[in-house]
Amino acid sequence: MAEFTGERVIPGQVDPDLFNEHFARYAFAARLARGKRVLDIACGTGYGAAELAIAARSVTGVDISSDAVEYAAQHYAAANLHFETAGAETLPFPDHSFDLVVAFEVIEHLHDARALLAEARRVLAPAGQFIVSTPNRLYYEETRRLSGPNPFHTHEFEYEEFRHALSDFFPHVSLFVQNHSGVIVFQPGDASSATEVRREAAKPNPAESHFFVAVCALAPQLGSPVFVYVPNTSNVLREREKHIQLLEQELLKKTQWLESALIDHETLVAAHRQQTAELERRNRWAEDLNKDLQQTRERVVAVQEELASEQQAARQTVQQYEAVIAALEADVKAKAQWAIDTEARLTAELTAKSEELVNCLALLHENETLVEERTKWALQLQHQVDALQTQVSSVAGSRWYRMGRTLGLGPELRNS
Repeated sequence: MAEFTGERVIPGQVDPDLFNEHFARYAFAARLARGKRVLDIACGTGYGAAELAIAARSVTGVDISSDAVEYAAQHYAAANLHFETAGAETLPFPDHSFDLVVAFEVIEHLHDARALLAEARRVLAPAGQFIVSTPNRLYYEETRRLSGPNPFHTHEFEYEEFRHALSDFFPHVSLFVQNHSGVIVFQPGDASSATEVRREAAKPNPAESHFFVAVCALAPQLGSPVFVYVPNTSNVLREREKHIQLLEQELLKKTQWLESALIDHETLVAAHRQQTAELERRNRWAEDLNKDLQQTRERVVAVQEELASEQQAARQTVQQYEAVIAALEADVKAKAQWAIDTEARLTAELTAKSEELVNCLALLHENETLVEERTKWALQLQHQVDALQTQVSSVAGSRWYRMGRTLGLGPELRNS
C-alpha cells in the first residue's frame, strides 16, 4: 500500500483541505476534457486522471514512480483510463497525440522545466490545450520560513517568471491564480438543487496567491471565466473547530511536555553550572599545565642550543682527533715501512749468518768427530801404557830383573 511522504497526495491519507486543493485543479481541467484525448503528466496515485476520465474520450496517466502507477491502476479502473510509467521530460508518445495535456504540481520538481514544456507542446494537437500549475515561490517562502524549503522542489516560480517560461513554447497563455476563499453555502437540507454562485468582484494579487494555473494553447482561446470549486464535504467551520480541538490537545501535550522540559532544563542548568565549575577548575589546571609546558619548551630550546654548542665543540674535537689520527697514521705508515725495510735487512743478514753458522756447525761437527777419534786413540794409548806399566812393574819386581841389575845387566826401568 502506498504511503504519504509529502511528495504525492494519497486520498484518505491527507488532510481534506490539502486533498481538495489538489483535486480542485482537476475539476478546473475537467470542463475542458469533454470528448478529448487527455494526457495526465505526473498523475501520481491516479485520482485526478479518474476525474478527467468521467468526461474525456480517453485518459492516459503517466508517472515516473512505478509504485504510484501500480496504485493508480489498482484503485481507478475504467475502460477509457490507462496508466503507465514514464518521465515528464521524455514522453513515450507520438507527436500531436493528445487534445488536452495536464501537468499539475510537477514542473517545480524538475531540473529541466523546459524539457517538460517542450514535450507537452510536441504531443499536443494543434488545436489542443495544455494546463499546468505550480506553487507561488513568494507565498511558499513566507509559509515555510520556519520549516524550510520543500525538499522535493527543485525550482519554484514567481508569477511573471512563470508566464515568460510558458510563453517561450506557447503563444497563447491564460494565467489564473488559485486561492482558498471563504465560502458560505446555503443548501437545501432535504434535496439537491441547482447551484447559484455569487462572487464579489475583486482583483487578485498574484504575489499573495497560493498557486498559479495556466491554460496554454497554440491557437487563440475563448475567454477566461472564473471557476469556483466548492467541495462536497461537511461544514468547513465544524471541520476547522475539530482541527482547532486537535491543535488544542496537541498544544496541551506540548505544554505538559514543556513543563517537563523546564524541569529537565533546571536539572540541566544545575548540571551545567556544576560542569561549568568543573570546567573552570580544569581550565585553571590547563593554564598551569600550559605554563609548565611553556617552561618545558623553553628548557627544550635551551637544551637544544646547548646540544648544538656541544655538537659544534664535538665536531671541532673530532676534527682535531682526525688530524692527530692522520698524523699517527702517517707515522705508523713510516714506521711500518721502516719495520718492513728492517725485516728485509735482518732477513738478509740472518740468511748470511745462517750460512756462516751452518759452516761453523759443520766444522764443529768435524772437530767433534776428530776429538772423538783422538779421544779413542788416547784411550787406546792409555790402555797400552797401563799394560806396559804393568808389564814394567812386573818385570821390575821380578827377581831376575833385580839380579840382572845387580850384575849390571839389562835396561834400567823407571816409573814415568
